[in-house]
Amino acid sequence: MRRKTTEEYIEIICLLEKQEGRAQTGRIAEAIDVKPPSVTEMLRKLEQEGLIVYESYAGANLTPAGEEMARDLRRRHRTFADLLELLGVAGETAETDACQFEHHVSPETLEHLRLFLEFLNESPDGRRCLAAFGEFRKQRQ
Repeated sequence: MRRKTTEEYIEIICLLEKQEGRAQTGRIAEAIDVKPPSVTEMLRKLEQEGLIVYESYAGANLTPAGEEMARDLRRRHRTFADLLELLGVAGETAETDACQFEHHVSPETLEHLRLFLEFLNESPDGRRCLAAFGEFRKQRQ
């Protein structure tokens, strides 16, 4: 099973669970544009991996392991979206691009990006760097 596919399912199950209390097969299929039988097959695999509890005709809920994966994906997404917005990328574009980046980065790289964002936001040198970059961007536009 491709990791990206697993992550996409976990994200949509998490979202639907929050919105509707449970992620039903048909709603998952609509959200990620696949046929319901494909969703059912993936839900069974996710259940075997211990990421969800799945009941036919009722839908799926995340297990604690699935919830942890969803939290990790949100952290990954936020890291990239925040970085892109700091660079001046418009909010909607930053969110869309972050959805792509979050699935294709190593934990090591992500940790370095998080530390760099902390530096930029929390240290006087980082804030000066951001201000200088903002001026540089204005001059180039």
